[in-house]
Amino acid sequence: MRYLHTMVRVLDLEKSLDFYINKLGLQEIRRHEHEQGRFTLLFLATGPDAPTIELTYNWDQKTPYSVGRNFGHLAYEVDNIYAFCEQLQQKGVTILRPPRDGRMAFIRSPDEISIELLQKGDALAPQEPWMSMKNSGEW
Repeated sequence: MRYLHTMVRVLDLEKSLDFYINKLGLQEIRRHEHEQGRFTLLFLATGPDAPTIELTYNWDQKTPYSVGRNFGHLAYEVDNIYAFCEQLQQKGVTILRPPRDGRMAFIRSPDEISIELLQKGDALAPQEPWMSMKNSGEW
């Protein structure tokens, strides 16, 4: 068995692409437009051979999808959690659970999907401003 992808339904395709590509740093791997079914599937990943996230955009959907806690979250490993979170903040992303421990942080997509960011390898030594930063909202 091999892991293929995780599917997330999105309400605003442009806002979601801005988040996943321009802010989170994923790449579009492939796209399928389905005129008859009136939906678009976009597959994003950290690189060509990495597992993908499938963004499903239903063209006629106008109301937000409900968010179930049974989904949980997506998780990505980063080389430097502090630098990555700082870059996200500079791009307007709210760090909901700051990396106070040098190991883990949480953010959310425009569609309220929780995304866990994990430090690659050992945790970094705790440092400011992260150590003093409080949680914000739900994650």
